[in-house]
Amino acid sequence: MKPPLLGVDYYPEHWPADRWATDARMMHAAGLSVVRIGEFAWAKMEPTEGRYDWRWLDEALEALAAEGLQVVLGTPTSTPPAWLIQKHPDILPVDAQGRRRNFGSRRHYCSNNATYHEYTRRIVTALAHRYGNHPAVIGWQLDNEFGCHDTARCYCENCAAAFRVWLKDKYSSLDALNAAWGAVFWSQSYTDWAQISPPNLTVTEANSSHVLDWYRFSSDSVVAYAQIQISILRQLAPDRFITTNFMGPFPDLDYYQLSAPLDFIAWNSYPTGYAEVTGPTLYMPDEPRPKLAYDVGDPYVTGFCHDLMRGLKDGLPYWVMEQQAGSINWANTNPGIRPGTVRLWTWHDLAAGADTVVYFRWRACLYAQEQYHSGLLRHDAAPDLGYREVLRMKDEQPLMRSIQGARVQVDVAILADYDDLWALDLQPHNHVIAYWRHLFAYHRALVRAGVPTDVVSKQADLSRYKLVIAPSLLLADDVWAARLTAYVKAGGTLVLGVRSGFKTPSNLVTDQPLPGPFRELVGATVEAWHSLPPGVTYPLTDHKHQMLTAAIWAEGLSTQSAQPLMFYTGGPLEGQAAVTVKVVGQGRAVYAGVWPDEAVLNSLISWLLPQAGVQPLALLPEGVLVSRRGSFVFLFNFTDAPATAWLNVTSAVDAFTGQSIERAAAIAARDVRVLSLGADSR
Repeated sequence: MKPPLLGVDYYPEHWPADRWATDARMMHAAGLSVVRIGEFAWAKMEPTEGRYDWRWLDEALEALAAEGLQVVLGTPTSTPPAWLIQKHPDILPVDAQGRRRNFGSRRHYCSNNATYHEYTRRIVTALAHRYGNHPAVIGWQLDNEFGCHDTARCYCENCAAAFRVWLKDKYSSLDALNAAWGAVFWSQSYTDWAQISPPNLTVTEANSSHVLDWYRFSSDSVVAYAQIQISILRQLAPDRFITTNFMGPFPDLDYYQLSAPLDFIAWNSYPTGYAEVTGPTLYMPDEPRPKLAYDVGDPYVTGFCHDLMRGLKDGLPYWVMEQQAGSINWANTNPGIRPGTVRLWTWHDLAAGADTVVYFRWRACLYAQEQYHSGLLRHDAAPDLGYREVLRMKDEQPLMRSIQGARVQVDVAILADYDDLWALDLQPHNHVIAYWRHLFAYHRALVRAGVPTDVVSKQADLSRYKLVIAPSLLLADDVWAARLTAYVKAGGTLVLGVRSGFKTPSNLVTDQPLPGPFRELVGATVEAWHSLPPGVTYPLTDHKHQMLTAAIWAEGLSTQSAQPLMFYTGGPLEGQAAVTVKVVGQGRAVYAGVWPDEAVLNSLISWLLPQAGVQPLALLPEGVLVSRRGSFVFLFNFTDAPATAWLNVTSAVDAFTGQSIERAAAIAARDVRVLSLGADSR
């Protein structure tokens, strides 16, 4: 389903009806082809209980269809109306402090509330009956940003009761639950299911196994709530796609489970917002940031999000359902942007695997919480910079369309898992250790080395990758060890990071020597692990006798059937290995027992890539990224100065100019080069 390419998020309910036809004509003139509407409009659709007003939505769809625009219709369940909350206040969620949240924003519902389930069925069924076969409606967006604003976990009595049912299904008996949770600790053993509550408002921290299961249950609850809507739409609109909009490295939901029943995923890309809000959670606190143009965000952060989102559906092309098109309103400084930035972001989306890019929003809003969020049009409906950028790209759309449908080509994968995320972040031991931060360190090092990288589930088919990195495989058992061993024996190169195999799937520490079930695979044993305070480092040397240091976390390894790649040359772990490698079958298993700073990562990756047979696409300066999708290579310069990349591909032609490109490819400041590869290109 490739035809939609560029689109916009539109809120006709915010504007007079006599404006809609003008807006639609302007959208068409700019080359837009798809529009998302309706996701916050429940109160307009159903002003009072059981009284539906479809006239305005019929007219809005008619205005859009008259200009050939296709429509993604949102289910409005993220904004239950005031009349519903007044009648059923128990729909409102309860936060971890036991406070019931109020009406007045969005996402104010409990995913386990049976009453809300019924009203959800009613509004989604009514929408599907009315518009499921509408010729302009091509698909559905479920709800909006599931879990956003700390709403993934509700602590009401409905959720407590549902949690007990979930636990009974999982464990069958209290004996099994008590064993899995280590409930003998602090006399936390349970003798009746009714004794179990959500793990909030405890005197000190709650049992980490209890909390992990609560996180799993809460995520499952949102997935089950989404399925209520999916089942209705599959029945009443079987030939329309279903998706929802994800939020990059959002930590509170298992995105692999949430994405599984969807036709494809969509996500919301706000580069300057992610740079300001998410960036500090990914970089180390004292880590220097790359020198980038001030208005482009951070492409290493945005790129990590793209690769994580693409991996939710095993690399299938996806949509960006909300692409920043100007300044936003929800970060710290929300910088204004200059001409060229929206185009740069759009091409970055496409290069990373997006088939369609939908800009947020059509017109800057006059109302309420998003008054300072820009759109393609200004508040007075005059074209803003974003609209002019979209017009500029109209002539580039044929090239964009030739890229649609192709997969991003990669040889390297990083494994991600939400159970590991929750378990590690519950007990980091050292306050700067965080799950996404650990994955990002490896990802950024690879991207800077010119190596495009997937971020995929542990369930993904690993056989297509030459190199697989599992930075934080904390929860493990013999099944995972056997699967990874099979991958290595077949010729893959595997890297396991610190604390791998430290715990069982129920979040108990293993009673095996570390790294637990992976010990035979890596051929080494963790004899000691040290959390290092600020300013404390242990000296290391690598395979080239280069002097390095271990900071934050250091593990001393004894080798049985492995060889050291790095070892400690001083400190309490002197003489012990820090990084090891073992040949297993046709492949190699590497255990990296140090927290990866930039120098350690550069050393490790420089050794790994040739060993795994991975060739970088290009030699890149800071702030320049490269990727390959289908028969195209993309070079992005996110800095304010011209840059040159040194290519490792042949027979490349500039797709805009037709000029042949030799090894050196110049990229103007804040610009993109799209290179077409010939059939004989290597």
